[in-house]
Amino acid sequence: MQKLLRFVKPYSNYALLSLLLLFIMVFLELAIPRLIQRIIDQGIKQNNLTVVWQTSLLMLGISLLSALVAVGNNIFSVRTGESVARDLRDGIFVKVQQFSYGNLDRFTTGNLLVRLTSDVGAVQRLLQVSLRIGTRAPMLMIGSLILMFNTNRQLSLTMVPLLLVTLAIIVVFSIRMEPLFRVVQQKLDRLNTVLQENIAGARLVKAFVRADFESQRFGAANQDFTDRTVRVMQFMSAMSPILTLFVNAGIVTVIWAGGLQSIRGELTVGEIVAFTNYMMTTMTPLTMMTVLSNTWANGIASAQRIHEVLDAEPEVQEAPNAGRLPEDIRGEVVFRDVGFQYQGSSSAVVLDGINLRAEPGQTVAILGATGAGKTTLVNLIPRFYDVTQGQITIDGVDIRSLQQDSLLAHVGIVPQESVLFSGSVRDNIRYGRPQASDEEVTAAARAAQAHEFILELPNGYDTRVEERGVNLSGGQKQRIAIARALITQPKILILDDSTSSVDVETETEIQNALETYLHGRTSFVVAQRISTVLNADKIIVLEKGHIAAQGTHAELMRTSPIYQEIYDSQLGGGLQEAQTPTLGSVQS
Repeated sequence: MQKLLRFVKPYSNYALLSLLLLFIMVFLELAIPRLIQRIIDQGIKQNNLTVVWQTSLLMLGISLLSALVAVGNNIFSVRTGESVARDLRDGIFVKVQQFSYGNLDRFTTGNLLVRLTSDVGAVQRLLQVSLRIGTRAPMLMIGSLILMFNTNRQLSLTMVPLLLVTLAIIVVFSIRMEPLFRVVQQKLDRLNTVLQENIAGARLVKAFVRADFESQRFGAANQDFTDRTVRVMQFMSAMSPILTLFVNAGIVTVIWAGGLQSIRGELTVGEIVAFTNYMMTTMTPLTMMTVLSNTWANGIASAQRIHEVLDAEPEVQEAPNAGRLPEDIRGEVVFRDVGFQYQGSSSAVVLDGINLRAEPGQTVAILGATGAGKTTLVNLIPRFYDVTQGQITIDGVDIRSLQQDSLLAHVGIVPQESVLFSGSVRDNIRYGRPQASDEEVTAAARAAQAHEFILELPNGYDTRVEERGVNLSGGQKQRIAIARALITQPKILILDDSTSSVDVETETEIQNALETYLHGRTSFVVAQRISTVLNADKIIVLEKGHIAAQGTHAELMRTSPIYQEIYDSQLGGGLQEAQTPTLGSVQS
């Protein structure tokens, strides 16, 4: 909770005003029992109607003023809670933007969504309750205790053991509830993860007729969340009857002990009524606190989960004296004995002993089976991950000694998954360079072979791209993603299997258009189709995290059995089959 204070500090004026009004409200409420005592002892008992009328009007005035103060308290507490919640959401969002790929691997999408919404909401309710009822309850209790002792010390001492037992029960329940609520939030994480996966993959679920399976999976997560919530509610439900029993026991004790004192002439009827009111004002806040303890326990558990995100340090850190790459870099990229393993992973090393030099302006193609480490290798160049051994240099400078924004300013990336944002096609293309002119947008689209299909869209470059680009085909999204990378005019370009969703003819057109564009730029091309890389200056064949072979196409055809096997499976065998009549063609 101390960590939350830095988010409350900017709104300390609102919080202090809320607490001041709350203090005034408690003071006014505590005056009511004394006025009731005055009506009974000085008005009714002595047949003095003037005292009854005057005191009754004073009570009405206090009640009206208390209501106005309560409204002010609510206004300032709500403003504080909402403002802190907004800043928490901003803080979590900004922190997620700073995360390295390794952090994002550990925090799932559903997990982060729950922390950004449900957990922030729980903390917001915690603050508002603390500034309203939560602070009012202990203030009422302390004030009532003081006035109880002021009214009758002997009777107050009789009530102390009962109050201490009640307080101990509340403390035990509150301590037990916080971990229970933390488990509930974890189950909500799981529920949201399943929900997010199904909404994002709804078309895939339908295509594979897996709706029943996914319904069962969601149902299991939903039931698990419900069972945990019911368990917490059942635990909490036992607390209210226990406290009600103690409150009633307190009332009986006051009436019995106070009645005996009244018979002996040691206590007036008005004092008994006032004492009973103060006792109720002491016990009721305790009952109120138990009802609110679920809000506190939930809020504290959520605060811990929020700070797990806010306290997480990005795995990729800039050096204290990090420098910047000059604007006119040559684009030489060198891997020296590079090894990599995912942080916290017990699996085998992903890359090991990678030695690779990409000369300025060269096109380096990377081939290999699924899981060979192709994408991981290119993700090390922009420092999405840090190498675990060895080093990567650009123009002889270790990339770990560079400011990351300076590094990324020279690296253009087309990832495997073409992610588009809602907005126009034009805005998506110039996403990495918002100041780009319309002519530059068109030139990048032409180079990516996207210009023609964009013109055929309803509003051309101003056509709105729906969420995740659902109104575009996979190939169209890939070409827009390529244009988005090209418009930044990077010195180093990474194409991670970026033409897998287009046909061979379009792929050839893209390659031909890129030849001119890539002149003088160093490019890394991850590919599944060997036809994509035949003309590369250097071809790297990865196998189980090691470089199995490297060279030009002609060199690898002479020296690398693995490359020959890939070539024969994709092109060599295919040509032979095309030249050999099939059984069906002979029969026809």
